[in-house]
Amino acid sequence: MSASGIATLSNAALHIEPAEYVRRRRQLMRMAGEDAVLLVAAAPERMRNADAAWPYRQDSDLHYLAGFPEPESVLALLPGRKHGEAVLFCRERDLERERWHGESIGTERAVSAYGMDDAFPIDDIDDILPGMIEGRGRVYCHFGREPEFDARLLGWMRRLRQLRGGGVVPKEFVALGHLLHDLRLYKSRAELKLMRASAAIAAEAHLAAMRVAVAGRHEYEVEAELLRVMHSHGAVPAFPPIVAAGANACVMHYQANRAPLREGELLLIDAGAELACYASDISRSFPVSGRYSREQRALYEVVLAAQEAAIDQVRPGRPFDAAHHVAVRVITEGLCALGLLSGDADKAIADGSYKRFFPAKTGHWLGLDVHDVGDYRVDGEPRMLEEGMVVTVEPGIYVPPGEASVAERWRGIGIRIEDDVAVTRDGHEVLTDIVPRDAEAIETLLMQR
Repeated sequence: MSASGIATLSNAALHIEPAEYVRRRRQLMRMAGEDAVLLVAAAPERMRNADAAWPYRQDSDLHYLAGFPEPESVLALLPGRKHGEAVLFCRERDLERERWHGESIGTERAVSAYGMDDAFPIDDIDDILPGMIEGRGRVYCHFGREPEFDARLLGWMRRLRQLRGGGVVPKEFVALGHLLHDLRLYKSRAELKLMRASAAIAAEAHLAAMRVAVAGRHEYEVEAELLRVMHSHGAVPAFPPIVAAGANACVMHYQANRAPLREGELLLIDAGAELACYASDISRSFPVSGRYSREQRALYEVVLAAQEAAIDQVRPGRPFDAAHHVAVRVITEGLCALGLLSGDADKAIADGSYKRFFPAKTGHWLGLDVHDVGDYRVDGEPRMLEEGMVVTVEPGIYVPPGEASVAERWRGIGIRIEDDVAVTRDGHEVLTDIVPRDAEAIETLLMQR
């Protein structure tokens, strides 16, 4: 899907149906068992300064189970409850508050529009929820994530013990992520459609950024172009974009975005879009002048070969870390051939000396979070890839400007190439293929500025 094609899609085409949320909740409750209660709290509003709040973004787990966008809400899943298993506590409609902050969803629409079995005002949760918890054997929750909600939950437990004379109170607190995050690893068709759209928006943003990234401009001007394109498609950045010119690209999580762009330097852009809470994540490294230098091109070709080999490992039945091991091998052999590492690749891998130039892993899960949830190892062994999983593949070479072990001509070069790859039934799908990776294709694109 091209980003230009996204604008022609209706909102319904990029929408997860209420029935899918219902299926997710039912599947989670089956896994938890009928004597359990599952509680998921909304992300709190966070203040930036004084009375200005940060843009609100819902907790990913609550979004996954309900699609409900408002703060001050708690989802309670009560398997087997006669009056409805999915109960939401949320804000009531308040006309005076809505005059200042806009319309709220309210309890009635939580049922009619969001598929809840029942809904109650959040202000009544202390009176209602403890009685729903009573008689359950286990509480599944994210204990330790939000101290305020933890304290409230413990307060409900104390009240139950006191008011019910030591009645049947849950004896176990169980980490909800153990069940829920395994479900989130497997993307549905609707989720993949959203992720393709998110990837297409990010791709268009990268292409636009390449067009404006000329000498004399600043990193923040390129960042502004990325944000312009994302917002023009109704998306937001999935994370603060990294726009790193020259040696700044050797800082893995560079954030300043203030430096000027200079002739002869590379520009590394790591940026992704978030659409309806689903993320994309793309990195490209290209010459500000439009042509790679000899050293830049040599290192770029090594990284590209490593990425292509790693992407080939993204297929059903392969371990998650196979892509990383292949990328390490290709990069280490390339660094040895170019003379940045001494000796042979086997030795450099065994003693870890390659990590001076490739200190990171090669990818991570992708979905509702940029670094999405899900275990990378199961029973001590690398997780096997399966259809519906989505990963990033992002090898890189980073030669710090002060690296005295290499000739000066190599110093200060940082290169990362990153794409989003979905595991399919027979192989993989690169969701971010719209942005060229081949060095000649990139140079041709840049010469058209």
